[in-house]
Amino acid sequence: MTLSIRHVDVNYMQQTWPLVKPFIDEAMEKGGDFPDWAAGYNVDHIQAFLTAGQWLLLVAIDEDNVIQGAATVSFINYPLHRVAFVTAIGGKLISSQDTFAQLKAVLKQRGATKIQGYGRESIVRLWKRYDFEPRNTLVEVLI
Repeated sequence: MTLSIRHVDVNYMQQTWPLVKPFIDEAMEKGGDFPDWAAGYNVDHIQAFLTAGQWLLLVAIDEDNVIQGAATVSFINYPLHRVAFVTAIGGKLISSQDTFAQLKAVLKQRGATKIQGYGRESIVRLWKRYDFEPRNTLVEVLI
């Protein structure tokens, strides 16, 4: 299966959301075994960020134009880098060197110089294939 990574323009978010929501739901469910208070956002918030144009929606489309995976990305501007932060990813998207190269190209077109994201241990192991390196461990407490 050959996949093509594309961004979804905000003007088509309402038509595309029903097709990608299952992938985003999957990402949120598999994101980790955390208490409810630890969540920073849920799938409804993701939809709001996407429809407002604050986050970017990426899809992996096969030869028959069927969506096989989806990711959402926010951008963070630092003095030395523009970070594309993967906020949710589900289905088949980063599944080969080719799809990862396409992902990097789409994010570079939007000014990104670095990709970051939180990941459970299995994702960290998988993404090491694409030269991702673990940096820090997040700790938190509700106040």
